[in-house]
Amino acid sequence: MQFTQDSHAAIADGTVTLTIRLWKQPHAKVGGRYTVGSAVIEVDAVELLPFHAISDADLKRTGLADREAARARAAHAGPIDDDTLVFRIEFHRVGPRPQSEPPPATAQLVGEVMAKLEAMDARSRRGPWTRATLQLIEERPGTVSTELAEAVGWPRMEFKASVRKLKALGLT
Repeated sequence: MQFTQDSHAAIADGTVTLTIRLWKQPHAKVGGRYTVGSAVIEVDAVELLPFHAISDADLKRTGLADREAARARAAHAGPIDDDTLVFRIEFHRVGPRPQSEPPPATAQLVGEVMAKLEAMDARSRRGPWTRATLQLIEERPGTVSTELAEAVGWPRMEFKASVRKLKALGLT
């Protein structure tokens, strides 16, 4: 589930525990876990009901000021009147977002990556290119692919396709 950036802190601290959505079909399921900013939430209930059935207590749990603010927030997918069916989704904060840590580089992993680079170089009709491309990217961080492709004399789309191969190995 997606939430606006301005609601992330209130979800992370447990203040916001309910959302109202105008969906054609549910995009969340009971028991589903979703990452929202720095937190992970778990859905407790998904209910389809007319907008007028949203209680004042529900509105407070959304973190929004009033019924009209809730109507406006949910209406990005279309107009909402009192009889419009909306999804009422209850959730709770499970914990912080897990921090992904890169796997430690081992001699075996480094050897596997080096072998893949050598194989890529060997198959290329341009000859060895992987290390030179990695070095170019390192020397010119944030440079757009058009400029990098010009620097090595390659067509831009061919250069981008090659860089995507390096990215797939986790190198860019």
